Amino acid sequence: MALFETAKKNRYQEQFEQVKPKPPLLKNLVWAFVVGGLICVIGQMIQDAILKVGLGKKEAAAMTSVVMVFLGALLTGLGIYDDIGKRAGAGSIVPITGFANSIVSPAMEFKREGFILGVGAKMFVVAGPVIAYGMVAAFFVGLIYWLRH
Repeated sequence: MALFETAKKNRYQEQFEQVKPKPPLLKNLVWAFVVGGLICVIGQMIQDAILKVGLGKKEAAAMTSVVMVFLGALLTGLGIYDDIGKRAGAGSIVPITGFANSIVSPAMEFKREGFILGVGAKMFVVAGPVIAYGMVAAFFVGLIYWLRH
């Protein structure tokens, strides 16, 4: 019986490979590069504007991050960032705005379940492991740095 099931799965896989659509790889790469680059250019323009106001380089970098996260969250809330993501693919998830999108999207999806069990509990479904890994890695790097000095 197991041999029959394996042959059936193999036949299905062969049929699937014949009919599955082939993605336009070059077009997808170009869109990802252009949109990801455009997001970064917008971030650089924001940072340059903040530097002209008179903030220092560290403060301008922090403020730029805040503005970019806000813009990513706002565009996600308005439904625009999903359209950008459909066109750009990975180009929209790499910059900091993609991180904001990964937090806001699940929160919006589960808001009907309430603010505590819906928004609060589901907000970090995607981004939570990234934040946890970053905190643990930062702890160990800080510990190693502290022990060496």
